[in-house]
Amino acid sequence: MTKDQIRSMRNAMGNFATGITVMTTVDPEGNARGMTANSFSSVSLEPALVSWCVGSESRLFGLFQEQDYFAVNILHSGQADLSQLFAGTDDNKFANVRWHPGLHGLPLLDDCLCHFQCQIEHRYPGGDHVILVGRVLEFSNAPMDPLIFHSGQYRQLKDSEER
Repeated sequence: MTKDQIRSMRNAMGNFATGITVMTTVDPEGNARGMTANSFSSVSLEPALVSWCVGSESRLFGLFQEQDYFAVNILHSGQADLSQLFAGTDDNKFANVRWHPGLHGLPLLDDCLCHFQCQIEHRYPGGDHVILVGRVLEFSNAPMDPLIFHSGQYRQLKDSEER
């Protein structure tokens, strides 16, 4: 595809509204690492499996390829700043962020909508990404509105009565 076709395809894909996650793990030295992703999906309830895709150009691609565990932090509507922070290139993203260690030391961001702590079940090549499938070992869920991304912008859910 040409660059224009790739941009058009990206814009078309952007019409699919998604939630926003921060995927986290620890590096071999035990440092918390994370990145924003919206390619998260439920795969199966029995067994409990989720998937997400990490781009081969991502700064953390190699780390997520090597680690056996990752956490999914689903952001709520008031956490656009965390989405922006973890989408950036700062290596010290956890310096001013409230978080706590979960299973295997996985970084869990405080006050998120949901957490899923996972062990890698499969890795599949997927073009310029790798599809990671994780078995959910533990999860949490809080009743809040999700942070949504659509057409290149953060959005808010609206109740049907407000429409």
